[in-house]
Amino acid sequence: MSILVIDVGTSGLRASVVRDTGAIEHLRYEAFAPQSPAPGLVEFDAQLMRDAVLRVSTAALQAAGSVSAVGITNQRASTIMWDKATGIPCGPALGWQDLRTVMECIMARSEHNMSLAPNQTATKASWMLKNYSHSANVCFGTVDTWVAFVLSNGELHVTDHSNAAVTGLYDANTHQWSSRALDIMGVDVAMMPNVVASSGIIGAATALPGAPPIAALIGDQQGSLIGQGCITAGKTKITFGTGGMLDTFTGSTAPTSANRLQGGTFPIVAYSDAHGIHWGNEAIMLSAGTNIDWLCTDMQLIDSPEHSHEVASQVETSDGVVYVPALLGLGTPKWDYGARGTLLGITRGTSRAHIVRAVLEGIAHRGADMVDASQSDSGLTIDRIRIDGGMSKNPTFVQALANATQRTVEVSPVTEATTLGAAFLAGVAVGTWKTLPDAVSTWKPAQQIAPSAVLNRDQWASAISRAGGWIPELSGLDF
Repeated sequence: MSILVIDVGTSGLRASVVRDTGAIEHLRYEAFAPQSPAPGLVEFDAQLMRDAVLRVSTAALQAAGSVSAVGITNQRASTIMWDKATGIPCGPALGWQDLRTVMECIMARSEHNMSLAPNQTATKASWMLKNYSHSANVCFGTVDTWVAFVLSNGELHVTDHSNAAVTGLYDANTHQWSSRALDIMGVDVAMMPNVVASSGIIGAATALPGAPPIAALIGDQQGSLIGQGCITAGKTKITFGTGGMLDTFTGSTAPTSANRLQGGTFPIVAYSDAHGIHWGNEAIMLSAGTNIDWLCTDMQLIDSPEHSHEVASQVETSDGVVYVPALLGLGTPKWDYGARGTLLGITRGTSRAHIVRAVLEGIAHRGADMVDASQSDSGLTIDRIRIDGGMSKNPTFVQALANATQRTVEVSPVTEATTLGAAFLAGVAVGTWKTLPDAVSTWKPAQQIAPSAVLNRDQWASAISRAGGWIPELSGLDF
């Protein structure tokens, strides 16, 4: 029995087939980068996304044959507004990175004591209602909602708890849309999708050959959490891509608040199923792989991201050079949008290799910061870390992460574990696996890297304090 998984990320989308052994086959990929018509604006064409989803899905099915179910995993909080009767978007979709509603977030806090961030759906939906022409049939959705609508030929208007909970419009106590938040944003609840379980048969994907059932919806970071087998309290993964996202599974006890916690992490819905809602918390690094791209494209110190390992391994240490990866500010634990990248400890003897190693070690230090914050906020012990994402393939970085955290690092066998998570959830819903623990038992790390040295965390604390507050007006923002 096989599962088709559609994974819509920020820069591309893929479809692949996951076997009951956990093997991923017949991958079909298309680049789908968002557009930025002006600084801070991030948009994409939902109709083009629809066409690409159907192309890659059909191609994967043609190669693999029939499947038992479809799972969908997606970039979270990107917002689409369309006419439910015609299926035509009312205007460009707003990507989760879009910052055009920063002022609306500030006003929501000052006027309504409502904590919203511009990367959430809430203010994006409000902005669209005010700026796009629309009919009485208008509806909203995140990317999972849109893909399910497309695959079902317009029959489904749904989202799951993991996606709903990061919109800023969800009530964690009632597990439904917040009437107060919707009222403040001017959004009618009838425009919002039905909230369903992450794992469970939702409807038929009639737009695909064989009309397999859609049996899972899950946000990408939660998909990666499940895809790496983190379904018991304290199990933790970090995805190191363009940014870095740490997620810790916390269990079935709901958080007392949906707001940011003292250590700088956020409560999240890990997934939901017939047994209820399962929770986690999330820490965020605003720039991870972005720093490697900077070394390559802007500084031209390395030829490619892969070259960073070769160059950094030419020296055994950074020789006192410390880099704070704050190109876009600092996230968890001490949020500071006005912090900026900082390079300290340079001497006449500093070489290219020292700087490249310092960049990799700086990202590793930020990973350790997130682990510390998640332990503090969750009250759970994190004894080892599982990682995926592009940087998980860099041996120098993985060893630096083990050294910074003083924990064993388990490297995912696949770079994008989101696909596995969606497959596990869908497979359990249709009987491919009896239970989620059965499904995740197929996961085995490609490598286990133990600490081999100790990175200087005291020196790091000094360096990161110097990076803060560089742009005071941005440092003063708090979402």
